[in-house]
Amino acid sequence: MNLDFSQIVPFIPFLLKGIGATLQFVSISILLGFILGTLLALCKITNIRLLKIFANVYTSIFRGTPLILQLWIIYFAVPQLTGYDIPEYLTAILAFGLNSAAYVSEIIRAGIMAVDRGQMEAAMALGIPYRPMMLNIILPQAIKNILPALVNEFITLTKESAIVSTIGYLDLMRRAQIIGAQIYRNFEALFLAGVIYWVMVYILTKIGELVERRLRQSDTHS
Repeated sequence: MNLDFSQIVPFIPFLLKGIGATLQFVSISILLGFILGTLLALCKITNIRLLKIFANVYTSIFRGTPLILQLWIIYFAVPQLTGYDIPEYLTAILAFGLNSAAYVSEIIRAGIMAVDRGQMEAAMALGIPYRPMMLNIILPQAIKNILPALVNEFITLTKESAIVSTIGYLDLMRRAQIIGAQIYRNFEALFLAGVIYWVMVYILTKIGELVERRLRQSDTHS
């Protein structure tokens, strides 16, 4: 086979910078998705019909269309309508954050519904207002139960982050493409990028397992 990994060695520092670029926008995206997802989850369980409809329609749209389509709409279509170009970095955060919010909202909603309803009834009987009740009693318990699912969402976004290379953002995948084009050796560059993605996902998976194990231990001790 015509393989020569020695030619890629000088480009390894350039490729490794893609790890930071990838994790940076993915981390901000999951934070944005968590905040918006929490608000959407609260809208889904509220008695206000318009908020519930909005949250359900939002989730349906972002879960029902491809992430790459949402990315391209923000990067290519929105500037056509507004006349303003959106930088690749901001586009990546918006697309992944808005998409993640739809999935996170369902995770959080399920977590809230899993909390014993008696606690909500007891809080209401004690006269605790709705907002403090949700922030101080219900949401902390729900988040504790869904933390492993949130870690899995972070892992999924990390893997899917490779599609931002299609808009020119210098993530890990884009850097591998640039290296392959410069030295005319795509297999070596893409193979190394694949190994790095696997290592990142493996580490995140182990972190998720550790979090889940700690939660089970804390439940056992309590």
